[in-house]
Amino acid sequence: MHDEVRVVAGDCTTTFDGRSEREHRGDVVTVVKPDNTVLVHDADGYQPVAWLTRADSVQFADGVLDAREGDQRLRVEVHDEHGSARHPVSRAGVPVGDCPVCDGQLVLASGAVRCGDCDDEYSVPRDAAVLDETCPVCGLPLLRVERGEPFEVCVDRACESIDDRVTERFDREWDCPNCDGELRVLRRGGLIAGCEHYPDCDTGFGIPTGVVDGTCDCGLPVFETPSGRRCLDTGCAET
Repeated sequence: MHDEVRVVAGDCTTTFDGRSEREHRGDVVTVVKPDNTVLVHDADGYQPVAWLTRADSVQFADGVLDAREGDQRLRVEVHDEHGSARHPVSRAGVPVGDCPVCDGQLVLASGAVRCGDCDDEYSVPRDAAVLDETCPVCGLPLLRVERGEPFEVCVDRACESIDDRVTERFDREWDCPNCDGELRVLRRGGLIAGCEHYPDCDTGFGIPTGVVDGTCDCGLPVFETPSGRRCLDTGCAET
């Protein structure tokens, strides 16, 4: 369920060929990450003495590690191996609770809540906040998002959908400014308020992050967003 990192320690000659050429000899630790990034560390500082990011290929045979990325090559020849090992690794993140499936640790990292043990993963909108409270149905963390008003929903969309909550609250809440129709809440990449008479009327507006705070002179709602007040219609000159 985890990726592996390979670690080799020993007296090595490290040679890098690419935009510049350099060679090092000494007792170093070579780390090969799951994405084929190779790092060679010595005793000095935090920066590796040589590295190759996301190599196309990494081979280790007969005491020689050979990594290649395009016209770049990193070669580590082990003269005297002090030790080697493979260890499981996973993405680290901010702890946000216990996994209700396997009792592992849930973390928030790279735009998702994931379990380090069972690898369950749930995407999190960029503007959402993960709360300390848990869903009463499934036990996963709750999210707080603002789509016209604040909503607290389960991180698992299959358990509780943000779209359904916003639709329940704002579907047909506003009139179309260009015909006699009403605006429906729809998913088109993101959430939009689109005219019910589409395709005869193609009026549509993306629903922004923020809360409704009044009505614009054009009749559409005004949102208080992280970047300031704005009309639902970004082209409106009234706000």
